[in-house]
Amino acid sequence: MNPNTFLQNGELVIILIKSKQPERKEKKPHFLSLRWILLATYVVVGIVPLLLIASTILHSVQDYFIEERKKELLSEANVISGQITSHDYMFNKDDRDSLEETMLEMSHQNDFRVLVLDSSCLVVYDTGYSEVGKTVFISEVIEALGNKDIARVQEDGVVYAAVSISGSNNSRVGVVLVSDDLSDISVTVSNIAKKGNLLLAGLAIIVIIIMIIMSQIFTEPIKKLIKVIQKMSEGHFEQRVQVHSQIHNEMVDLALACNQMADQLEKVESTRQQFVSNVSHELKTPLSSIKVLSESILLQEDVPKEMYVEFLHDINSEVDRMAAIINDLLTLVKLDQKEVPLNFKELDLNEMLEGIIKRLLPLAKEKNIHIRYEKVKDITATVDEMKLTLAVANLVDNAIKYTPEGGEVEMKLDADHQNVFISVADTGIGIPDDEVARVFERFYRVDKTRDRETGGTGLGLSITHSTIMMHNGSIKVYSKEDEGTTILVRIPIRQNVS
Repeated sequence: MNPNTFLQNGELVIILIKSKQPERKEKKPHFLSLRWILLATYVVVGIVPLLLIASTILHSVQDYFIEERKKELLSEANVISGQITSHDYMFNKDDRDSLEETMLEMSHQNDFRVLVLDSSCLVVYDTGYSEVGKTVFISEVIEALGNKDIARVQEDGVVYAAVSISGSNNSRVGVVLVSDDLSDISVTVSNIAKKGNLLLAGLAIIVIIIMIIMSQIFTEPIKKLIKVIQKMSEGHFEQRVQVHSQIHNEMVDLALACNQMADQLEKVESTRQQFVSNVSHELKTPLSSIKVLSESILLQEDVPKEMYVEFLHDINSEVDRMAAIINDLLTLVKLDQKEVPLNFKELDLNEMLEGIIKRLLPLAKEKNIHIRYEKVKDITATVDEMKLTLAVANLVDNAIKYTPEGGEVEMKLDADHQNVFISVADTGIGIPDDEVARVFERFYRVDKTRDRETGGTGLGLSITHSTIMMHNGSIKVYSKEDEGTTILVRIPIRQNVS
């Protein structure tokens, strides 16, 4: 609030003006395309396993080469140890030169280094000549003196292979230590890795291209579907999703379901428009009659009392007709919105049908129509008495109205262990085959002239249909033009009352 002040007639006046608050903009959720989600998923699922497999294979190859090198060095060390033992190298100094030449030659040929140590870890011979006379305390030498051949890779990438030298009485008089550099293995593995990476890159490119195409194939129909649904939300119910796929899958099912929804929406919209047109027509007719009748009275002078009474009776009849239409419409609206609760209770259906016949019998006698009621057995069911009575009465009333004089209306009540069956058959004008499915539409009449004597409000069968549906039942029509109509109602004997 911003206060403004000014003087009026010497008095201080304060006006509080409400300042306009800035509108808060709703944060729109960040849009993340399904295509990119699919693509990212495919990359994770497709390429990451390739990388893991390639890395695993590369490490396995490297481990294999190293293990083979260990075995090779241990084998050479054992050969040298055997020669040292056979030539009594450790104790006979006379014959050392020839054996040292042999060890030096083996070292040069295989590109490894050989050290001979005595039992006190003193270097007796070294093909590299740098360690002679030095003491070497390393774990491999200690383990070899304990009669354990060992080969181990060091942190600097060198392999030590140590083998003991046997003396008399199976004693350990020294150790042969062979060392080798693994740089050649590293180079070999690196070359393999380069070629593998090139192959992996090629595969990754191919996989990504395939994934882009596949994500496009999957998401393009969804985009088309979204466009159609957006058009439908704007009221263009004629929109349809084009289905060209020869393969039946979930996307085709989704497109077909969307088209079925569009068909239903278009049908509902058409029905709504027809309903509005029918309501307008039904209410316009009595209103026009009332206007004509009232104007006739107003425009005439010295109108006799008898004419006033006659015209007012006619106006009253038209008002009653309008009230009946409006009441039926309100009933249908409540039934559609499930606003009317059903009061279920046990009811003798034979008594109900007999009561309906008794009430409508005078209407049948006026047209000399015989009502025949066939009771197969006594039947009690859980129903809403008032609503079901109205629904069945509408059926019988329609049968009497559309049956010519001297005709017959037959009612039948039957049941099995689950359902009750009520049929109403007449020998009336019947219904054309192409219009049988429309008899429960609102304001539909077989009599196209909408005659007031036979047509009623045109809502009775719609109310009947809604009532039967609320009883979890079904209603079917069998008719042949100029021969008659049979309507069969099925409702459960017991309702699931919560």
